[in-house]
Amino acid sequence: MKTALVIMAAGIGSRFGGGIKQLAPVGMNGEIIMDYSIHDAIEAGFDKIVFIIRRDIEEAFREAIGSRIEKICETLGVEIAYAYQEREALPEGVSCPKDRTKPWGTGQAVLAARNVIHEPFLVINADDYYGKEGFKKIHDYMVNEMDEDGDCYDMCMAGFILSNTLSENGGVTRGVATVDENGCLAKVTETYDIYQDADGMHASDNDGNPVTVEAGQHVSMNMFGLPMGFLKELEKGFPEFLGNVKEGDVKAEYLLPAMIDQCIRTGKARVRVLETRDKWFGVTYKEDKPAVVASIRRLVDEGVYPEKLF
Repeated sequence: MKTALVIMAAGIGSRFGGGIKQLAPVGMNGEIIMDYSIHDAIEAGFDKIVFIIRRDIEEAFREAIGSRIEKICETLGVEIAYAYQEREALPEGVSCPKDRTKPWGTGQAVLAARNVIHEPFLVINADDYYGKEGFKKIHDYMVNEMDEDGDCYDMCMAGFILSNTLSENGGVTRGVATVDENGCLAKVTETYDIYQDADGMHASDNDGNPVTVEAGQHVSMNMFGLPMGFLKELEKGFPEFLGNVKEGDVKAEYLLPAMIDQCIRTGKARVRVLETRDKWFGVTYKEDKPAVVASIRRLVDEGVYPEKLF
């Protein structure tokens, strides 16, 4: 059974302080975080890689990873495909606001790859390190349990432990998960500026109001296993989203977790939460990079990865 890893790499992180954060080297031989995700996905059994990028970073992307990974995957029998997320890629009759500077979020990113995805697929962020467990559990679920012909979309999600996903250099945004008694996702609540200090956990809602979160809660890190049929739902939902964007709002995003949450609430989807205890790390802030480099070094020293990854 063919399975695809879809990597969302179109964003350039403003908080990273310049440059393309997805392409920052963190490994002993210049590897970037994406290299480790690709390594772990192939090891878990995924046999297709889809890169979602923007046209204006294509040259830098291919130079840093694309051309190299293509050669490696060719020897392993792993297919490579590209898709391009653009802010102007809108449904017929919809024009892009002149002040809009960024694409339209993770839902539009996955939608941009609809012509190259023909199998169940796992979606991840390019600049997040997820660990091996999530890839293995999601691949196994896709191959052994996912029902692509049922009455509702059969999905799965890696459920990370909130305390394992924090940055030491500032607040983070996480999709805080509510899990029902059957181990399925009841809802995802986008929660902002999450950090931990001597007084405990802190977080805010979309309006900046304080909310309560627990260190042991499950959170979404945009690591979803999805059936191919869900692409039709994303395609249908994008015009509806755009129709509800308020005039003058140039920052609204069509978010993948929000669409999944909507499908859960309307009975169109069931999402199995697959707990992973691996520690997340990433380069949300420029100051995160030394810690990421040290974490990779530690994983190499522990034998989790070889010093030269590929």
